Amino acid sequence: MPGRADPAAPAAPRARLNRGRVLVAAVALADETGLAGLSMRRLAQELGVVPMALYKHVADKEALLDGMVDLVIEGFDPPEEALPGIDAVRHRVLAARRAVRRHPWARQAIESRTRRTPTVLGHMDAVAGTLRAAGFSVDLTHHVMHALGNRIWGFSPELFDAPPEDGPAPTPQAQQAMAADFAERFPHVLEIALEATRGDLSGVGQGCDEDFEFAFALDLLLDGAQRLQRSGWTSPRR
Repeated sequence: MPGRADPAAPAAPRARLNRGRVLVAAVALADETGLAGLSMRRLAQELGVVPMALYKHVADKEALLDGMVDLVIEGFDPPEEALPGIDAVRHRVLAARRAVRRHPWARQAIESRTRRTPTVLGHMDAVAGTLRAAGFSVDLTHHVMHALGNRIWGFSPELFDAPPEDGPAPTPQAQQAMAADFAERFPHVLEIALEATRGDLSGVGQGCDEDFEFAFALDLLLDGAQRLQRSGWTSPRR
């Protein structure tokens, strides 16, 4: 019958395995399962090869993670050439933020890296170079890079870990009791919690917009750094 595949026809050749295919597949698997679900055996199954075939392209799992981090960093959207200096720095950091948000496992992977690959160094150099192009001295650039810290990779330390999502929300009576206790012992923490949750303490710790908080802190840092740059600031050791 027309349109029916010929059972005698040879199967289409499988795409040749290379480092690029391994890394793309690893990123996709980590996006689906997180780093906990990423193993060389599972990745080999996804690619339809035996695990030993992977070691021709990545030496071990640590090298695999290095390559995955590189792939995420290579996806950072660079600023347009016409973008003013400090705005270009802001663009680089927020572009990193968007990429890390697309790959929730990336923060853990980046924080666990002990080796600076050329791609990692390239991004650090690009951020520092953008500061220098904005008129920052080498001295001030050095200290701003310290202040930015992990923000150049798109994440920052939070005051508190997110609360566990399992379990029932506190009852109105429990919320009232907690509010009364905090009003006496921790009044300023309570007023911030009430503001962040619009008065609904069942959502304590979940009322903040993480992307807004990240951008807000970035603006504080960069605006302060720009003020220092304009005043001709130098560090005490100089």
